[in-house]
Amino acid sequence: MRFDTHHTGHIKIVEIHSDGLIIGNIEDALNVLGDAYYQGYDRIILYERNITPDFFDLKTKMAGEILQKFSNYRMRLVIVGDWSKYTSRSLEAFICESNRGKTVNFSSSPTEALKLLSIIN
Repeated sequence: MRFDTHHTGHIKIVEIHSDGLIIGNIEDALNVLGDAYYQGYDRIILYERNITPDFFDLKTKMAGEILQKFSNYRMRLVIVGDWSKYTSRSLEAFICESNRGKTVNFSSSPTEALKLLSIIN
């Protein structure tokens, strides 16, 4: 796993890269959240390929539980991925609703993710 640090003003953003799964369950998400917080990061960029497919199956309720943790701890998160490959209308609606807020967003590029996380709120 590799952490790339980005700074924008006083905001410290971590972009996490890995060849494998980073989040396979809720405990993994809490570990990522805790590690980032402990290392002084304010915001996180994760890649869809590093998150279990169960997260994107809303019937498992994993996405809601994990994203609630990020919201509770006020850690902004952007998940970068190719969202066009998902055909679930409920996932599409979930992504759209998340993108209306500022805590958890879904992006198609790391550049866009950095722009989203650079906004001070």
